[in-house]
Amino acid sequence: MASGYTGERRAHLQALAELLPDHGLVSRMVGGDEPVLWAWHPRTGRQTLIFATPSSSGWVFLWSPRGQGGADDLDRTADALRQTLDAAQGQE
Repeated sequence: MASGYTGERRAHLQALAELLPDHGLVSRMVGGDEPVLWAWHPRTGRQTLIFATPSSSGWVFLWSPRGQGGADDLDRTADALRQTLDAAQGQE
């Protein structure tokens, strides 16, 4: 059975996932009782895992490389994630 913490984390990840198509991204929840969001850019094929964790200022999302966004501004977070996956295209 999932804890309240896991349930809250899942809710934040699902809220972000709902916005990603508006930013040209696709996602899928993975991880079962330890949920993370797998997101990818259909055009570039770039992908990353997004973690949600509590911080002193509320919940934050973390992704590679060096991405971070707040759960209190999902649209800005989704845009930052898209920019990360766009920018990765020229970094090979």
